[in-house]
Amino acid sequence: MTTQRILVRGGWIVTMDAQNREFPTGDVLIEDGRITAVGTDLEPAPDAEVIDASGTFVLPGMVDAHRHTWQSSLRQSNSEASIMEYVGQTLIGLGDQVRPEDVYAGTYLGALTALNAGITTVLDWAHAMNSPEHADAAVRALQDAGVRAVFGHAWPIGSKLDFAATHPVDIRRVREQLLPSDDGLVTLAMAAKGPDYSGIDNAVKDFALARELGIPITTHLSTGRPGPEHQGVQLLHQAGLLGPDLNLAHVNGAEADALKLLADSGTTVSICPQIELTMPGLGGNVAVRRLRAAGVNPGLGIDTELESSGDLFTQMRFALAADRAETPDGEPVLPAQAVLRMATVEGARAVHLGDRTGSIEPGKAADLVLVRTGDIDLAPVTTPAESLVLAAHPGNVDTVLVAGRVVKRDGRLVADTARARELAVASVAHLRGAGQ
Repeated sequence: MTTQRILVRGGWIVTMDAQNREFPTGDVLIEDGRITAVGTDLEPAPDAEVIDASGTFVLPGMVDAHRHTWQSSLRQSNSEASIMEYVGQTLIGLGDQVRPEDVYAGTYLGALTALNAGITTVLDWAHAMNSPEHADAAVRALQDAGVRAVFGHAWPIGSKLDFAATHPVDIRRVREQLLPSDDGLVTLAMAAKGPDYSGIDNAVKDFALARELGIPITTHLSTGRPGPEHQGVQLLHQAGLLGPDLNLAHVNGAEADALKLLADSGTTVSICPQIELTMPGLGGNVAVRRLRAAGVNPGLGIDTELESSGDLFTQMRFALAADRAETPDGEPVLPAQAVLRMATVEGARAVHLGDRTGSIEPGKAADLVLVRTGDIDLAPVTTPAESLVLAAHPGNVDTVLVAGRVVKRDGRLVADTARARELAVASVAHLRGAGQ
């Protein structure tokens, strides 16, 4: 087999490693999809492809730690809906009309949107698993898009939505037939209902199944304003279900003692700042400051494009603003560098891929993003973290690599975006017609 070698040359390398090292004029050597060296004046093999990174920040591919990707075709369609209206209108109201081709169209569109914005890894929290064909369509869309993904196999919706039921048994087939290996670009997780939706007894059964299958677990928990009524974390703790293979989304209603349980158990958290602040009934608050005080560094997610942007630049700014709004006068504010870590290395850890991606280090996958520093909205740059968190947007993303494969070059996706739009337009016409 031919060895693939790439040299990313002359960029401002933002490693996001444990020391937050940077190389203002540095190089990244890649071999067969993995990083082999990071430094200055690196010499490539004679057959290496050279990517000129001068005039760019080179950062790890960003990680979206919580996204309902199949809903991308319906993006920005109801920004005023509350959490209960969202459940009623989308999960229940449209659920019976969602076909496998709709799942494919939304997932493919959403995955390409992520790549376009420099997101190389997505935790795809995929409810609408109304049949095996729906699950197959979701996995195929992620694979076709070329994104790194944790496919969170969830539950049926529409008239099949039964919060009292345990997890669909089709997850066994997905594990055995579609995603038997944990080495591919797309890997499997259980997107479980959890104790807030199906009760602790069903959570015990579902978590046991996931652990039997050897896959991580992700669930929504404790959404709302902080208060003693949010006992989901305590219930999981009492049942012995917390642990480093578990990811919780939101937890903005959990109080300090519950958040400390998460830190002590190694349970990871994904927060979605934009929707947590703007969707009525979801809480009106973001737990980033309380989580960090408890010793939990969360990853960032988008949640649903029905009521949110599709990029993590927006989520970073919401997280920064939310935290600083809660910071008492005289206390240290949340640094931009910490927010950038949430979008990269902490996000990778949250979705259980911290050994594979999230930072630029030898041995990790070559998931890289090149952001132009000379664009009019960024130049002249001073420090990468402030520029990226405070001002950058998807239009500044020049080049994206996933496992050493270029998926965006010179500001344009390599994929057939016209096909993605056509599929999404046909899908949304069907779904909106069904809803009416």
